[in-house]
Parts: sequence; C-alpha cells; structure tokens
Amino acid sequence: MGLRADEGKTKTRKALTTEKLGDAYCFVAIERTSKLILSWHLGRRSAPDTNIFIDKLDKATQGEFQITTDGFGPYRDAIGFTLGGRTDFAQLVKIYGEMPDEHRYSPAKVLGTKQDRQHGRPDPDRICTSHIERQNLTIRMCMRRLTRLTNGFSKKWENLKAAYALHFAYYNFCRIHSSIRCTPAMEAGITKTVWGIKDLLTA
Repeated sequence: MGLRADEGKTKTRKALTTEKLGDAYCFVAIERTSKLILSWHLGRRSAPDTNIFIDKLDKATQGEFQITTDGFGPYRDAIGFTLGGRTDFAQLVKIYGEMPDEHRYSPAKVLGTKQDRQHGRPDPDRICTSHIERQNLTIRMCMRRLTRLTNGFSKKWENLKAAYALHFAYYNFCRIHSSIRCTPAMEAGITKTVWGIKDLLTA
C-alpha cells in the first residue's frame, strides 16, 4: 500500500521528533550593558519551554528591569506571570515581506518593525532586540554544530546541550568583548580577572 507524499512526511516527522530527537531551540537572555548571558535554555520553541526559560531568568536576576523579546506569543504569559511585578515588558515584532523560494534558506525580507508594549512602562528608545540578535550571530560563528547544511550538527541532545554550556561559560568568563574591553563577567562585577580554560574547567 502506497503513501501520499504528505502522509509520508508526517510519519517520518513523528518518528524523528521524540523527547531527545528532532528540532531543538535555544532561548538566550543577555544584559545589554555588560553583555552577560543571564540565562539560557535548550528545548522546543513551545510554551512549556518558554516558561522554564523565564523561570531561569527570574532566578538569575533581581530588582526591576526592562525586557524586550521578539513577537513569540508564549513570552507574554510567561513573563507576565513570572516577572510581571518587576519588569517593563515590550515585544518588537518584525513585519516580513513575501516568503522566498522554498529552496532558499534565507528568511523573508523584513519590511519594518512594530513595538507592542505588554506591561509596565517600557522606554520606547530601549525597545530593542539587536543585542540578542548579534549574540545569535556570535553563537553561530563560534559553534560548529550550528553551521547549516553540513554534517557538523549534534547527533545527541546531551552533546548539543554540553556544547551550548561550554560556549556560554567561555563567552561570559574567558572571551574579551570588543565593545567593553573585558569579559562580560568582569563588566558585571562577578570576577576581577579574565579566566583561562583551566580556570573554567576547574571552577
């Protein structure tokens, strides 16, 4: 008995997308002044994993602050419930043009952006996602596992998670950021020195 093309794709996707296989998404929070990675979470791009990520951000921060995300819907409930009492929250929503040919891997052209204020009193001049977008580029440039259309991807979820953990630890404590001329951990007052690999692995 034959399968139509769409049925075949559905069955293949169900077979691959289990708890530890298939698509993975890394949530990242960065402090714009010190460039410190505050929290991260490897999971699915879903509401439950968004809640876990925001819980991690809650534990990593204190006091009141402004936060900006992209237009992903689950952020609204997660941030409102967990951080609503001490944040000024806005979303920067990108407006895209027509989708490119399905055989291309570049995204659609961005025609503009829209600010959606969710709660508190976010400063319009500080509603910005460029810092985290630049961080996403840094991750892709530094992690071979994220290079597209190659065989460098992680075969196991645990290996991908370990690679992310090593990258973020190195970024925070060992890598001198060009704009602040020290490591993010030094700028944030967590440490007074640049860590070497030995310091990182024995901490």
